[in-house]
Amino acid sequence: MNAMVRFGNAAQGWLDRLRVLDFLGPLALRLYLVPIFWMAGTNKIDFSTLRPYEGTTEWFAGIGIPFPAVNAFLAGWTEVLGALMLLAGLATRWIAIPLMFTMVVAIASVHWQNGWLAIAEGSGLFATERTMAAVERLGRAKEILQEHGNYDWLTEFGSLVMLNNGIEFAGTYFIMLLALFFMGGGNFVSADYWIARRLRRR
Repeated sequence: MNAMVRFGNAAQGWLDRLRVLDFLGPLALRLYLVPIFWMAGTNKIDFSTLRPYEGTTEWFAGIGIPFPAVNAFLAGWTEVLGALMLLAGLATRWIAIPLMFTMVVAIASVHWQNGWLAIAEGSGLFATERTMAAVERLGRAKEILQEHGNYDWLTEFGSLVMLNNGIEFAGTYFIMLLALFFMGGGNFVSADYWIARRLRRR
C-alpha cells in the first residue's frame, strides 16, 4: 500500500512539473480555431467593399436570420477579427464571447434540425433516419460512379461521404471557445500575457 502511495505521489509530482508547459493547451486551441474562423469570415466578407457578399446576405435571409445584411456584416467581421485576435492571443477571453454567440446562432439556425453528425453515418449512437437515408443514397451514388466513372481516380485522395451538416463541428468549436473564455490565451505566447505582465509592473 505504501508503495502505491509513493508511486501515486511521484506520478502527481511529475504531472505538476509539467504545468510549466500549460500554455500549450490554450495555444493549441487558438491555433486550431484561427483558420476555421478566418475561412468562415473571409467567405462572408468582400474585402473590396468591406461588406458581406450579396450571396451571404441572401443566405442569411433564406435561413430566417433577421436583418440579414447587418447580421452577415457582424458575423463575417467577428470571424475575421476573431481569427486575428486568436492568432495573437489578444483579448482572448473577450473575443471568445461573440465567437461563441456566432456558433450558437449557427447551431440554432442551420445545424440543429440535422441532428448531431456532421457526416452522415448509417449506424451508431447518433445515427438517425435522415443519416441512414443519406448513407443509402451515398451507396447508390457510389454504384453509379463505379459503373460510369473513374471511381479509383475520384476516390484517390479520400472516400466519398454524404454531408449531414449537424451540430457536431459548431458544437465542438463552441466548447473550445468556452475553454478559452475560462483559460485565456495562455502564458508566454499570447499578447494578453505580456500586456498583463507589463501592467502588473506599474
